[in-house]
Amino acid sequence: MRAEVIERRILLIRGRKVMLDSHLAELYEVPTFRLNEAVKRNRRRFPEDFMFQLGKEEAECLTSQFAMSKPGRGGRRTLPYVFTEQGVAMLSTVLNSERAIAVNIGIMRAFVRLRQILATHKDLAERLAAMEEKYDQRFKVVFDTLKRLMEPAPEPRKRPIGFVGPGKE
Repeated sequence: MRAEVIERRILLIRGRKVMLDSHLAELYEVPTFRLNEAVKRNRRRFPEDFMFQLGKEEAECLTSQFAMSKPGRGGRRTLPYVFTEQGVAMLSTVLNSERAIAVNIGIMRAFVRLRQILATHKDLAERLAAMEEKYDQRFKVVFDTLKRLMEPAPEPRKRPIGFVGPGKE
């Protein structure tokens, strides 16, 4: 399992790094309802800090395509669950297949790598602040530029889907 694929699926929700049940099901190559069914059969293994269900507003923020489908038409009829790193680790006790083991190892490595990246970023910011105090105004432009480069990029403005008539943009 490629680490980049997994890392892109790790989201920050309610201040915690989590993965959606549908993304995990895709990685494990099982239907989402089967993954959630296995979790419900073992609910005691998944306390609130391991797994929680998103609220309607949170789910809508994740994707504008999220919609409750009518029974019998397929698609998702419940709000998604998300799993923390500990919840993903607990999934390996519930889903016992070679695929589940391989995927869990990849996911655990991705979480560790993310922590290392965040720690490095924090360490770099602290070093930069220390250097800024040490050097005089001649380097202010360099430090300001470095700070701007370390800030997350603003999200690009989304264009509306469909036809936009003249003067309506």
